[in-house]
Amino acid sequence: MNDSFYIPRMETPFFTHLTPADYEHIYEPAEDTFLLLDALEEDLPYIQRLRPALCMEIGSGSGVVITALAKTLGASSSYLAVDINTAACKATQGVGHRNGVSVDVVNGDLVSGFTKLMTVDLLVFNPPYVVTDSAEVKGTGVARAWAGGCKGREVMDRLFPDLPHLLSAQGIFYLVVILDNCLEEIEHVLARLGFSMTVVNDRKIRGEHLLVVRFVREQQCQL
Repeated sequence: MNDSFYIPRMETPFFTHLTPADYEHIYEPAEDTFLLLDALEEDLPYIQRLRPALCMEIGSGSGVVITALAKTLGASSSYLAVDINTAACKATQGVGHRNGVSVDVVNGDLVSGFTKLMTVDLLVFNPPYVVTDSAEVKGTGVARAWAGGCKGREVMDRLFPDLPHLLSAQGIFYLVVILDNCLEEIEHVLARLGFSMTVVNDRKIRGEHLLVVRFVREQQCQL
């Protein structure tokens, strides 16, 4: 094969060992999961050139996304998953083990405590983005994986101020959103923090318009 025509691919991890009983407690991989995987695959040549030392997923759920990154990028990078749901932490560990990759898993709330300990080169977040009452954001069970409160942004908005401290100088951040999240406002908030935004991929499904957006520091070269 001529390498000039080689297109890097991301292999979807095995996760069929997860059962309907598991999905009563964790977010089942769905259209937004696979759109995020597609976006990462689209950017894979850039990600590989970046050679990220640390890849982190916030809200790993089943663990499919961080495991896909680990399978694709290999042992040259370290992988960290954080989820507030203990069942999701267990599932992420299981999917990583099932696919033969090493993923460190932490039960925690967003990036609390991490910003002073490390910097991240590749950060991904498929947040709770559905517009709901604020009370649902603080609920229990699997609903916390999708209930986003006002504008669907109450969880992701808490993360944004930590990004300048968490991301390395060359770090990139991938975020899943829907149009109801008011993307222009998100772009403005992140611009004030020194980041520029690019829409990598989008998909319309069942009345929702999903998008994956990429943020890099403004001084970085355009991809």
